Amino acid sequence: MSALHYFHSFQQKISDISIPKKFTYPFYYEPHPLSKLATAQLQEYLNHQTDFTHDFSETGKMFGVLVVKNQQNEIGFLAAVSGKLANSNTHTYFVPPIFDMLPADGYYKIEEEKLNLLTKKIETLQNDVAYLQAIENLKLVQKKALQEKEDLRLEMIEAKKSRKVKRAELTTIFSDDILKEKLTELDQQSIIYKLKKRDLATFWEDEINQKKKELAVFENQIHQLKKVRKEQSNTLQQFLFNQYQFLNKEGIAKGVIDIFKDTPLKTPPAAAGECAAPKLLQYAFTNNLIPICMAEFWWGNAPNSEIRKHGQFYPACQGKCKPILGHMLQGIALDENPLLENPAIGKELEYLYEDEFMVVVNKPAEFLSVPGKTINDSVYLRIKQKYPNATGPLIVHRLDMSTSGIMLIALDKNTHEKLQSQFIKRQVKKRYLALLDGIVKDDKGTIELPLRLDIDDRPRQLVCYEHGKPAKTLWKVINRTNNKTRIYFYPVTGRTHQLRVHASHLNGLNTPIVGDDLYGSKSNRLYLHAEHISLTHPVTKEKIEFKAKANF
Repeated sequence: MSALHYFHSFQQKISDISIPKKFTYPFYYEPHPLSKLATAQLQEYLNHQTDFTHDFSETGKMFGVLVVKNQQNEIGFLAAVSGKLANSNTHTYFVPPIFDMLPADGYYKIEEEKLNLLTKKIETLQNDVAYLQAIENLKLVQKKALQEKEDLRLEMIEAKKSRKVKRAELTTIFSDDILKEKLTELDQQSIIYKLKKRDLATFWEDEINQKKKELAVFENQIHQLKKVRKEQSNTLQQFLFNQYQFLNKEGIAKGVIDIFKDTPLKTPPAAAGECAAPKLLQYAFTNNLIPICMAEFWWGNAPNSEIRKHGQFYPACQGKCKPILGHMLQGIALDENPLLENPAIGKELEYLYEDEFMVVVNKPAEFLSVPGKTINDSVYLRIKQKYPNATGPLIVHRLDMSTSGIMLIALDKNTHEKLQSQFIKRQVKKRYLALLDGIVKDDKGTIELPLRLDIDDRPRQLVCYEHGKPAKTLWKVINRTNNKTRIYFYPVTGRTHQLRVHASHLNGLNTPIVGDDLYGSKSNRLYLHAEHISLTHPVTKEKIEFKAKANF
C-alpha cells in the first residue's frame, strides 16, 4: 500500500499545538499532546474497526503511533502493532513489518514447513514401539547384569569367609604336604570364582553391546535428522536475520546481527525488530516522512507474567528495542533522558540513629541507595562522605530509588555481616506504607507471586512460576478514600520490585502504587515508604526499632 494510505490525518484541529523541537526519548517519556491525539484516534479505531478479528480480552497487544510530516508539510501520524495481529502482518491501518515472514508461499514459511516435517519425523521415530522397546531392552539387560554381578560379588564374599574358616580348621588337622595340598585346593576355588567373575562380565558386556547396537539403529537415524534440522534451522535463522536491515534518517541501513554484536546479548533476541517503534521509524525513513514524536500503549488484557494496563502508555523495551533504536535515531535530536539527571540534588538524608557500629537513615524518594551507571550521588556516597573512616560494604539493604524510608548502614565489616545475617534469617521485621491507585476490596491477605528479571526489558520484573524466586508479601488495608487505598505491606522476602509487582499484578492486588512509572502511572513521586523496621542491635543485642513518618 502507498505511504498516503498509512498516513493518517488528524481528525481534530492541531494548529494550536506547538511542534516539539526534539523527538521523543523513547525509553522514558511523557507523551506529547500530538502523540496523545494520535493515540486517541487510534484507540477510537480499535474500538469500532471491522478490519480484523482479535479477542483483546484474552490477549492484549502493544500499539504505537508516530507523528510525522510528509513532503507536502502536512502533519499526520502512522500506527503500528507489535508482533502480528489476528495471525497477519498485513493490515489496512498499520504500517507493515520490517519483514513479513507469514505469507504461505514465501521462503520463510516454506522452509519452516520443512523444519516442521523434520520435527514430525523425529517425533515419530522417538515414539516408535520398536525404538521404545529397544530402550527398555537395554535397561533390562543392564539391570540384570548389575544384579547378577552383585549376586556373584556377595557369593564370593561368603566363599572367601568360608575359605578363611576352612584354612584355620585345616591348619589344626593336617600338616606338611597334606596341609599344602588342602590349601592349594582352597586357592583353586578362589581362582575359579575369579574366572567366573571374568566370564560373567564378558557375557554381559556382549549382551549389553548387542542391545546398544539394536538401539543405535534408531538413535543414529534420530541423531542424523536432528543434525539436518539444526543445520536447516541455522540457515533459516541467518536468512531471517539478513532480512532485518534498519534505516536511520540518513538512509544508512544496519543489520540486526551487527546491531546486537556489541551488546551483552551478542546475538539478536527472538522477535527483535517486531516491536511497534522500529516498524514506525522504518516506514517513515523509507517513505521520506519526518518523525516528530511518538508513543506506545497497551490495549487489552495483560499476559499472566507481565504487568500491562489497558490504554496505558509504555516506553520502548530495553532489551530488543534500545540497540535497534540507538541506530535508527542517530542524527535526530532527542528529548533529554531524565534518568541521567541526578534526582538527589537538593535532598538530604535524615539521620534517625547513629552509634559507632551502625547508622539508620530516612532516605528521600528519588534518591539512589548505591551509585548508578551514570549517577554517583547516593546514600552510599553521602555516608562515605560523612564517615570517611567507615569500612566494609556499608549498605546492608537497598530501597528502590523511587521508594523513600528507612535504611540500615553498617560502619564496619563485622557489623555488616551481623546485620545481613538477620536479614537472611528473616529476623528483621519491616513495614511499608503505600497509597494504591484504586480500591482494594479485602481488608488483609497474603500475596505469593514468584519473580524474575525481564531480560528483554530491564529492570522490569516478571511473575514466573518456572524460573522465578519465591516472593511473599503480607498486607493490611488502613483506609480507603477518594478512590485510593492506603495500605501496609509486610514483605516476608525482599525481591527487586516485590511490593510494586505484588500491588499491580492481576493475581496480586491488581491495584498499582500511585506514581509507579514501571507498573502503574506516573505521578509526582512513588507513594511507597519504608516506614518501620525492628531488629536486634548487632553488638549490644538489644531489641531496637525505628519509625519514619511518610510525607503523604
